[in-house]
This record gives sequence, structure tokens and C-alpha cells, in this order.
Amino acid sequence: MSNTTATVERKFNDLFISKSPAPAGRHPVPRPAQPNGYNPKEDDDSEEIKRSWMVKRKKDFQKMKKVHGRLVNILEGLELHAGVFSAAEQKQIVDCIYAFQKKGRNGELRERTYSEPRKWMRGKGRITIQFGCCYNYAVDKHGNPPGIIRDEQVDPIPPLLKFMIKRMVAWRVLPATCIPNSCIVNIYDKDDCIPPHIDHHDFLRPFCTVSFLSECNILFGTELKVLGPGEFSGSTAIPLPVGSVLILNGNGADIAKHCVPAVPSRRISITFRKMDDSKLPFKYSLDPDLLNLRALPTPAESARMQQTRSQSSSSVRVAPVQQINGESASPVPAPASPIQQNRGGNSTPVPAARFQSVHRQQAKSEEVKPKRNSPNQFNLDDFPPLGFGSAGHSKKTTRSLRQ
Repeated sequence: MSNTTATVERKFNDLFISKSPAPAGRHPVPRPAQPNGYNPKEDDDSEEIKRSWMVKRKKDFQKMKKVHGRLVNILEGLELHAGVFSAAEQKQIVDCIYAFQKKGRNGELRERTYSEPRKWMRGKGRITIQFGCCYNYAVDKHGNPPGIIRDEQVDPIPPLLKFMIKRMVAWRVLPATCIPNSCIVNIYDKDDCIPPHIDHHDFLRPFCTVSFLSECNILFGTELKVLGPGEFSGSTAIPLPVGSVLILNGNGADIAKHCVPAVPSRRISITFRKMDDSKLPFKYSLDPDLLNLRALPTPAESARMQQTRSQSSSSVRVAPVQQINGESASPVPAPASPIQQNRGGNSTPVPAARFQSVHRQQAKSEEVKPKRNSPNQFNLDDFPPLGFGSAGHSKKTTRSLRQ
């Protein structure tokens, strides 16, 4: 790893996993001890969780079109999320991409990882950097069809981009059931574009693209027309703000085509996708950094968790103050268990006669108390933290139309 890349990733790690400043009167809130998931012991009022609640999400895209004689919303499944990455985080990401671009030009990456057009023409090509798998856009010189080339190797997803994946899963931008294991970086110069297409079904749905440096439009439609080099027309144009994350799923991914017309200025996009298990590269191995990712709690879930902890704390039974010879005595501890006795627990000594008297009173009161086995009684174990159940595997989206 080059010094430039290492420096950028170290700075990025500091942004993502450094400790948050503590509000007045409170202890510092550490980042999750387990980077792959939500730590239930973490303070629910932490900065990380609060930031996740402030993400702006638009999910009501709509464009009704007749497809095979049926009127359907061709944009169903599209989502746009803004505020996922701060300006400082975006700068670190862009700097790291430029460091990989330099390594690619110097021949320091695997052959199929880095690609750029041999001759620039308006509306033709862009620089691409592939991580996780080698995707073939068209039939290549070896006769490989479009799709994942399983016997080709590219560089693995770098740590910085894995942090992006973790952030998007934790902040409920991507579902924990479809965690990306590949990505492609597109570096656009002015007037570069992406022609109309539907993403190959070697990749599962949903997938996402993150935009950097400059805003541009992405076009959607069942029929996208090519008007000239880098010029297209479609039924719907959606602006992609800097730092935004566009989720493609449902009809928006499988019925409507999409394209990016010639961009007005330099732009970078990173598209994250999960490969179909049957299309994984032959030498692919699971990345432990991307296993068991969890989503942070929503405000309602966080409130329920706090309430559960509060109820659990208040349900701890304290022995009542006993009256002995007309005098108040301190609460009498329960007799130590054999385990506590073996561990040498330090209990306050109580005179034998006094202890026996109190113990007899407690025994009599317990004899008349019915045991409470009500099904409405709960303890903290009955309320596991959000997301700690097993996550199912994502199933490949069918091409059926969604109303």
C-alpha cells in the first residue's frame, strides 16, 4: 500500500471510529467496540445514532407507464438518501480514489482492476476501478460475454470503501440482508457519460451509487433515446446531489433503464453491488469485515430499549427494612449462595440470634406469598437489541412487474 493511500485511510478511520466529544456532565461515548454491528451497551444518545436519524430520505418517486399492457410505476423501488457522508468524509473518500487512480496508472493494481479509455471522445468511456469482481461490459477479446468473469481476479475492496458499506448498513440506507461485496468506481471528466442500460442480473437488488464532486442528473425510462454523443432523452430526470446515495430496486432497477448524460464537470461515483452466489469468482472468499453488519436503532426502537432497561433496573428486589426490638435495622442481605461462599463474598456480619429472628420472619412471609409465574413478567433477555436476530440471505429480485 502506498504512503498516500495509507495516510488517507488512516485519516478516514479517525473520522469514523474516533471517540465523540462528551456533552457536559456525561462520560465520553465510545464508538461501537465491535465495528461490524450495533453495540447494545453503547449510549443510545450517541452522536452516531443521532446522525443516522437525520438522514433525509425520499422514497416516493412515481412515473406511471404502460408496460406489456399494464399501467405500472416504473420508478417503484428508487430511494434517494442525503446526509449520509459529511463534507469532511467526502473529501477523504475522493482523495483515496485519486490515490488509487495514480496506482492504476503506475501499474500497481491488478490488470483488470483499473481501466481508462485509450482515446478520449465525447460520450465515450470513463475511467473505472473495479473491486471485488471483474465485470465485463461487452464481449471482450477473449469471447467472454457481458457479466462477471469468474476466473479473473481484481483487487479486493479497500478498507475505506468497506467503511462506507458499514455506514450505509448501520444507517439503514442499505438492508443488512443485501450487503455489497463488490463495487466499481467511475471517474468522469467533463462530457463523460454512461449510456442507457439495466444493471446485469449477476448482481442482486438492491444496489446503490454514491455521488461526489458535482451534481448531475440521472435519466430513467422504459425507452431512452440517444440524441447524440452523450445526449439522451428519457421520461424522468432525477438530480443526484453531491454526497447522496441512490438506491435502485424493484421496477426502478429492472423495468426502467437508466443513464447519465454528459456531465458538466468532473464527477466521481461509486456503485456498490452484491454478487449472486452462483456468479461469485472462483477464488472469492468471504470478507470478515463485512459479516454480521447491523442497523442502528430508530428513534422509536431506541426509546423502547431505554424503557426496557429502565424497567429491568427498577424490578431489582431490595429486602425491606425489618423492625427488631422496636429498632430499625438495615436491609438484610439474602443468604449467600454456595457459589458466592466459595468465591469468598464479603457480606456484612450479622449476629446469629438477630439473623435467625429476621430469617424466620422472612420465611413466614414467603410461605404465604404465591409464586409469580405470570406470562406478562419479562426480563431484559426477552427484549434483545434490534438487529441481533439472524439475517436471511437476499433473494434475487424477479422481473415481475410491481404495481
